[in-house]
Amino acid sequence: MGYPMAGHLKSAGHEVCVFNRTQAKAEAWAKAHEGRSAPTPREAAEGAEFVMACVGNDDDLRSVCLGPDGAFAGMAKGSVFVDHTTVSEKVTRELHAAAAQAGIAFVDAPISGGQAGAENGVLSVMCGGAEDAYLRVEPVIAAYAKICRRIGESGAGQLTKMCNQIAIAGLVQGLSEALHFAEKAGLDGRAVVEVISQGAAGSWQMANRHETMLVDHFDHGFAVDWMRKDLGICLSAADETGASLPVTALVDQFYKDVQKLGGGRWDTSSLFKRLKALD
Repeated sequence: MGYPMAGHLKSAGHEVCVFNRTQAKAEAWAKAHEGRSAPTPREAAEGAEFVMACVGNDDDLRSVCLGPDGAFAGMAKGSVFVDHTTVSEKVTRELHAAAAQAGIAFVDAPISGGQAGAENGVLSVMCGGAEDAYLRVEPVIAAYAKICRRIGESGAGQLTKMCNQIAIAGLVQGLSEALHFAEKAGLDGRAVVEVISQGAAGSWQMANRHETMLVDHFDHGFAVDWMRKDLGICLSAADETGASLPVTALVDQFYKDVQKLGGGRWDTSSLFKRLKALD
């Protein structure tokens, strides 16, 4: 997702230097967008007022930020680090503290909208961190965002992303069950969706995923492996806060079933395929 996001920054007139752990990808981006690439996060961050990261998990983010070759080592005092990764609140606050010690502002800004949202520049961005740092970076994030909001202090963005994933988990399972029921009842799934999507049952998942679900196509979108990572973060945070997430815990186990079917890289809508496998 970082590839098109960096492209939108360049198109908006910003000077952009990119880093990727697979150097060939960074070089390909630089060639395609007439930008620059660097061999380490530190070198990519040097001289930048804003540094954006979009990686995989807590450990990936730590490796990009910390150490002699990490981005923090190359950033000037007063610059802003923006993390678009979905990670735990714990690592967010850990890195926020490390950044503050180095005189750097840190904004946690996880994103929603998937690959298509990144490519089309219409991501939803939920942010946590100091208000002054957020106000500085908001116009920059606008290059690839449909909506960008500061929810609260450090960690609030990640907690909001957990709400997003909790809601999606239940929605996708509900849509899967509805299509499965329609199929078993001998109904035309497309006709059913055409009608119910215009009422209270309508959702982004229904509008954008019902067709691919009905044709058994799941080689796209947000991978089950990543969703299980995210739901694990949600469930861990729920243990700490005392929140009750029974449906989320159940859907997480359903995604585990999908992984056992070999669908770790399938789109999250593959919960429908799990139901069909139970027949």
